[in-house]
Amino acid sequence: MNQNKRPNIIYIVADDLGYADLGCYGGRDEPWGPVSPVLDRLAAQGLRFTQGYSNSPVCSPTRFALMTARYQYRLRGAAEEPINSKSRGSTNLGLPPEHPTLPSLLQGAGYRTALIGKWHLGFAPHFGPLQSGYEESFGPLAGGVDYFSHCDSSGRHDLWLNGAEHHAEGYLTDLLSRRTVEYVERMASQDAPFFVSLHYTAPHWPWETREDADRAPIVKDNLFDLAGGNIHVYRRMIHHMDEGIGWIVEALRRTGQLDHTLIVFTSDNGGERFSDNWPLVGGKMDLTEGGIRVPWIAHWPAVIRPGGVSRQLCMTMDWSATMLAAAGVAAHPDYPLDGVSLLPVLRDAAHQFDRPLHWRMNHRGQRALRAGDWKYLRVDGHDYLFNIPGDERERANQGTKEPERLAAMRADWEAWNASMPTIPPDATVSLGYSAKVDGICWLCPRLTACPAACRAAA
Repeated sequence: MNQNKRPNIIYIVADDLGYADLGCYGGRDEPWGPVSPVLDRLAAQGLRFTQGYSNSPVCSPTRFALMTARYQYRLRGAAEEPINSKSRGSTNLGLPPEHPTLPSLLQGAGYRTALIGKWHLGFAPHFGPLQSGYEESFGPLAGGVDYFSHCDSSGRHDLWLNGAEHHAEGYLTDLLSRRTVEYVERMASQDAPFFVSLHYTAPHWPWETREDADRAPIVKDNLFDLAGGNIHVYRRMIHHMDEGIGWIVEALRRTGQLDHTLIVFTSDNGGERFSDNWPLVGGKMDLTEGGIRVPWIAHWPAVIRPGGVSRQLCMTMDWSATMLAAAGVAAHPDYPLDGVSLLPVLRDAAHQFDRPLHWRMNHRGQRALRAGDWKYLRVDGHDYLFNIPGDERERANQGTKEPERLAAMRADWEAWNASMPTIPPDATVSLGYSAKVDGICWLCPRLTACPAACRAAA
């Protein structure tokens, strides 16, 4: 295997995909067949991580970590929950153009760079993909958009090409996939390697398949679409994304670039309404496992042996650090990385190293630390200790049995938190489906016997 050639890199991020939504993570087939055959095949031919996490249980903070390879809490725009359409015009809720990023560092080392898909890191004129290291970009700037009208939750058209508003007909997932195919084909004639961020909005609400263009007028005034969708629509949306990834893989193969292209696939956070997170509890907005444990698939035939499965603890920013390491690119000296390279694991799936992971959320006063087999969790003022390999559903609180371990992990979390900027008092929370109605938790609609971190106040 030639491990010295600088790889092309494709960083694929799904939106609100659950841990078990893919077949290779235990997801169910539909009557029409497997939901994710392409991604399942990439996992079988590459490396699948079973203990991988997102930097946040919600969209835009994870994207800050992806872009910077650092804890998102270091930047004001990611100090709390997501940037949304109400953030237009803000001068501080966004990724500062002066901050080094994964694409800017790669670009400085000779890579061609492109963002195809969701940005969600602040609005023009103060922020944008072309100001943060991407040579070209195509996609929405906000969070969720309608798949056909390409309008955001405020009803504004939100599809952009290289900083200019762009009108295009078609299903957004397919538009992003085809744009990436075109980019891959174009880069085949270039001498420089390329880095492309392919950030799908699928399977994020609204719940629309390729055949549902007639629904766009119905959901345009409420993209949350609380009365729409079902598990079958949701899985079809995943399948459309999977098909598009297949087009891209075939383009890489056809142009002779597949062997030397590192493809990484994940989700920005845990799943929402129709997601399958089994056996995990909770979902988006939660620091229980269902909100932060996500699929991680890596495919790189020149380096990664097929059929690997890793239990290495990792999170979003580690993968960004890995991509820099794979390209032989150092961090900016003024912005040291919090992410840790996983290159040794890519080369040997059996390799493991200690990697503590920290999270915090102002929402419900949540905090979490995963260190080895153990997880410290606080929700609504209550502390919990779980042995994750033995209790992935986080049902058996070991805090009373292991008080010293709980105290040590709480102290470790508090020491880490003291090293981060404090959450500003004007930080906000954006709740959609995860909001509680009439005292009942949407994610776990029970008033009794509800998992502690998903419990509605009676």
